[in-house]
Amino acid sequence: MRADRLVSLVLLLRQRGRTTAETLARELEVSTRTVLRDMEALSAAGVPVYAERGRHGGFALLPDFRTALTGLNHDEALALVVAGSRRGAQLFGLGSALASAVLKVVDALPEGLRDTAAGAAQRLLIDPETDLLSRRVAPEEVPDSLAAEVRRAVFAGHRLRIYYEAVGRPPTWRTVDPIGLVTVRDQGYLLAKRGTEDRTYRLSRVLAAEELDEPAQRSDTVDLDRAWRERNVRFRTGGDTTVVVVRVDPARREHLVATALEVRSEETDEDGRLRLHVVFQDARHAEWALWEHAMYAEVEAPQWLRAALRDRATVIAARYRPPT
Repeated sequence: MRADRLVSLVLLLRQRGRTTAETLARELEVSTRTVLRDMEALSAAGVPVYAERGRHGGFALLPDFRTALTGLNHDEALALVVAGSRRGAQLFGLGSALASAVLKVVDALPEGLRDTAAGAAQRLLIDPETDLLSRRVAPEEVPDSLAAEVRRAVFAGHRLRIYYEAVGRPPTWRTVDPIGLVTVRDQGYLLAKRGTEDRTYRLSRVLAAEELDEPAQRSDTVDLDRAWRERNVRFRTGGDTTVVVVRVDPARREHLVATALEVRSEETDEDGRLRLHVVFQDARHAEWALWEHAMYAEVEAPQWLRAALRDRATVIAARYRPPT
């Protein structure tokens, strides 16, 4: 778009100083004639651009020219700078656009505010690749082209055809009515309807996508926050969930609860330990979570989970038995 190109011209001249029309044309992938027309448009709009003739000539801005972005306080400017480090935009195919936008905003800030915000941003690290235990955080990879196709259908209100690979099933094509996009802990989701049923699709499992030239069957307005909460409740309370009765050291309660879907009841025994009725997504989830807390928790029910944990412990004990 021409407006974007004009902004890019101003930023290039600010960063590089005097630059020839031919160099600008190569940078912007347009003709020299187009650059000359754009320079006339900038001058007419009041941007102090001028031409210098000769072997070392070219276009330049008057010294100290800066576009002004007013009305921002320090915290607002800092928030804009920090926004460029968030990975949610990457999941939706907007990473490069966000980086470009932040650069333009920072360039337009008043000098004192720009320097202060940039310096403060160096003191903040958002979502590093590893945590304090050196566990690597692996954000999901979603190709930009695929994310863009999904995004276009969501914004345009068109139906979407996706080639989706559900867990444990071969990928299949399905046509959905997209509602919105959600990112949670570096995982992207497409909220949609398939027929009359609500559906939630993990973007990393969408192998291909095609925007259709058909209007999506959806409401003109949406409360995504509410829609996500409703799906979350259905996920936690439906399906093959597993309820575990467990006694746990109070000091480890929060660690255990953090691995579960919900706590249905809780009481304190005479010895001070807590007895919880905890819900897990399925049997595999329950076994993994309780094994992680085996030193501090005792499963009372179900019996199959007690047996599974005992079998694990037996194997580990045999493996580390001292030589006779």
